[in-house]
Amino acid sequence: MGKVRAPASPDAGEAAHRRGRDSGQRPSKEERKKWRELRLLKHVEKHRQLKERAAAAAAGGGQTAPLSFPAAPGAGRGVSRTLALAVPGSILENAQSRELRAYLAGQVARAAAVFCVDEVVVFNDQGAAALRPGAEGSQLRAPECCEQLSRLLQYMECPQYLRKLLFPVHEDLRFAGLLNPLDCPHHLRRTEESEFREGVVADLPAVKGRYSLVNIGLTREVRADRLLEPGVRVTLRLDPDGRRGTVVPPRTPRIEMGTYWGYSVRMALSLADVFAQCPHPGGYDLLLGTSDKGDPLDQLELPAAQHALIVFGGVQGLEAALENDEKLTLDDPADLFDLYVNSCPGQGSRTIRTEEAILITLAALHPRLLAADRGAAGEGSGTAGEENGAEGGGATGGDCAAGEGGDAADGSESSD
Repeated sequence: MGKVRAPASPDAGEAAHRRGRDSGQRPSKEERKKWRELRLLKHVEKHRQLKERAAAAAAGGGQTAPLSFPAAPGAGRGVSRTLALAVPGSILENAQSRELRAYLAGQVARAAAVFCVDEVVVFNDQGAAALRPGAEGSQLRAPECCEQLSRLLQYMECPQYLRKLLFPVHEDLRFAGLLNPLDCPHHLRRTEESEFREGVVADLPAVKGRYSLVNIGLTREVRADRLLEPGVRVTLRLDPDGRRGTVVPPRTPRIEMGTYWGYSVRMALSLADVFAQCPHPGGYDLLLGTSDKGDPLDQLELPAAQHALIVFGGVQGLEAALENDEKLTLDDPADLFDLYVNSCPGQGSRTIRTEEAILITLAALHPRLLAADRGAAGEGSGTAGEENGAEGGGATGGDCAAGEGGDAADGSESSD
């Protein structure tokens, strides 16, 4: 009688799959079938372990054992403070083509994600003359450049498995394929596990009136703990079995575990609205303006702040934005801010582009903010915090106008 061969483990099958792929050999039909079977066995084994854990917990006292998720980048300590940056939409008009406009927006999004920015405000620095009438005599709308920058920032922040559900085909997103991905912790792959996951409420008539199902990018929808409006983006805390979820504020992963969970996008019709429409009840408690006329950043003491805002100027700087704003009567933009800083003194170029100023300033502030977070954690004050109810990114409340605008032929650079 021949020897009975033990079935290969799924891990061994995947290792063989990788070896064949790396060698450049095309696997045969039988090999591909065997790999699919091994992956299925791995999934079945994982499901069996979940059932055993739940049964053991029920026998021991009726409570479900917590599911062990892999640690996400930045996990371990909660972060309650927020960091926001305000950027004028007019910086897109300094790009010579639509492709360069999209790439510039991608640079802003990458900088915001790398340095864990919680909110990006796109504001109009061109004055009331640049505003457009809304549909059927409704309130005024922002210039096309502001709407395009906002849409691109929202698109990049959105997890890849939700983009087709939240963003219809639009001219502003025509060159979205040129953008470098953010690859944030909430941009999960189908095979990755996480206690939290972003999703969109599914419109399924079979369950209307009873509960809502949420598409979180897996093979099946997850049952939410409440009725929700279809098409809305939500953040879910998944149960151990992965079939149910509890709707939580988008900042919960950041507050509880310190895991960066993307940024929200807000549009402001003027520089004054950047401050007046702050989503936090007490407003921003630290305002920083950037300019080559400011004080060197490395010589200033950064005060502790719960909600900090950094405002960047456009091609003509914050001075022009203040002059074009009818709601602000100040003459010096430095009077608007707690600190008016120059993040790159002694620069070798006459001007620094806005996208460059964002990277330079955030890189200089990042170590100080991390030190403040460590100090707050040591004092035990970084656990509660104020939860920001604004949705992180998500779809826009209404479809913005698709106008492309005229590509600027002027290649002049923007001020710091």
